[in-house]
Amino acid sequence: MLAMILAAIEGTLGLGACIGAAIAAIGAGIGIGKIGGSAMEAIARQPEATGDIRSNMIVIAALIEGVALFAVIVCILAMFV
Repeated sequence: MLAMILAAIEGTLGLGACIGAAIAAIGAGIGIGKIGGSAMEAIARQPEATGDIRSNMIVIAALIEGVALFAVIVCILAMFV
């Protein structure tokens, strides 16, 4: 009986880790999409600031991807621990 309960809990943890990884990836995609849209709007308003806007956009997108990768790794580790 106890083994069945532990197996059910372990399966639920794996499912939760997969859902957490999916939410992290979706959130990162939405965030980077918003950054890109806002950057294009800013470049359309001030074309002379294209270089600064583009470099800031790339830095922020890299930070978001780093956080998303960290979240996915934590979810995967939680699945195996």
